[in-house]
Amino acid sequence: MFIWAGRIGILAVAIGAAGAAGAQTGSLTEAISKGTPILELRSRFENVQQAGRANDGEATTLRTRVGWQTGKWNGLQALVEFEDVRDIGAEHYDSGINGKGAYGQIFDPEVTELNRFQLAWKPSDAFTATIGRQRINLGDQRFIGSVGWRQDEQTFDALRLDGKLGGIETTYIYIAHVNRIFAEAQDWNSDSHVLDASYTIAEPLKVGGFVYALDFDRPDTTAVRNQSNLTWGVRASGRVATGGVKLDYGLRWARQSDYGSSLLDYELDYGSIDLAATYKQVSARIGYEEMQGNGVRGFSTPLATLHAFNGWSDAFVGNGVKTTADGLRDLNVTFAWSPDWKWGEVAGFSFLLRHHEFKADRSGADLGDEWNASASGQLTGKLSWLIKYADYDGPGTLQAPGDRQRVWFGLEWKL
Repeated sequence: MFIWAGRIGILAVAIGAAGAAGAQTGSLTEAISKGTPILELRSRFENVQQAGRANDGEATTLRTRVGWQTGKWNGLQALVEFEDVRDIGAEHYDSGINGKGAYGQIFDPEVTELNRFQLAWKPSDAFTATIGRQRINLGDQRFIGSVGWRQDEQTFDALRLDGKLGGIETTYIYIAHVNRIFAEAQDWNSDSHVLDASYTIAEPLKVGGFVYALDFDRPDTTAVRNQSNLTWGVRASGRVATGGVKLDYGLRWARQSDYGSSLLDYELDYGSIDLAATYKQVSARIGYEEMQGNGVRGFSTPLATLHAFNGWSDAFVGNGVKTTADGLRDLNVTFAWSPDWKWGEVAGFSFLLRHHEFKADRSGADLGDEWNASASGQLTGKLSWLIKYADYDGPGTLQAPGDRQRVWFGLEWKL
């Protein structure tokens, strides 16, 4: 089941033998015993009112993570982490795998699984290799991310190689298996290659390019195979400071086509632009994103942290992938405030307000609008709180769903 786990075990045995032969067993033992424990608890209440569902979705869940990260030994560092998600209230929600379609969707199924099991080798600051079940977040996670908002994190059985030389950074990843957010019921087999490179010329200009050759399979459905795609693109970003104001920008363009196991035939484009200004604790941002659609298929980012984009209501996400056959245009504006309030350990306050306007890329049809709001902070150095709200006003057509509202209350404790 765990494709890379067995290989890590073999490698670990080899490392142990090498350590014994080199009379370094003591230092290896010390690296393991003086490692860092992992212990995290995240409790959350979520309620969703969703058009077309007879009952509201309501979930009270607790996620527990327990693990251990060793110290470094000859550039090597290992990590193992288990994850458990429990429903501590009535299971009145559609988790995507529990068959409760009469309730609103909340993609947090119960699960106990090996979340991460990896071995990293960093012989110098210029190179790192990581093999095993691991968390992967590339950039802003628009194309590849861990979906950290959901209780069951998305991880990857993969080999990752990172290099750095001056202002040049490169990443290559081979993905053998995708451990998605639906326990193990809807994981994907993968034969995917990821290449990402960037060059920081100066703070005002960082340029980069990427090629993602993603090939997926699951024996029981063609829908998974049709998520296979070849995406390549370029990006630029930077920051300029003037008069106490920090100005940030980001530009990105990509082209996507069918690839590997996909049974489709298409070619679609993607583009985005972001402009932000920050003055002391206040920031404002305007963003525009356009994903083409041909009426059958829309530009897709199946490994992305989708919740972070196109509204927190997840109106355009179904079964963990985006469902916009006519494409999507998203014009959004964000205001954020992080006051320096502090009363003992009560600190770290942050407030955010965002508005989205959605249109279909192919027809220009109105696909509704959405308001997002959140407040968060620290109660102690280890305990944080969060309140979050999403309100989507949709047309309820084939192109876009009807209205939905979500609200969350959460506490998270980390050792």
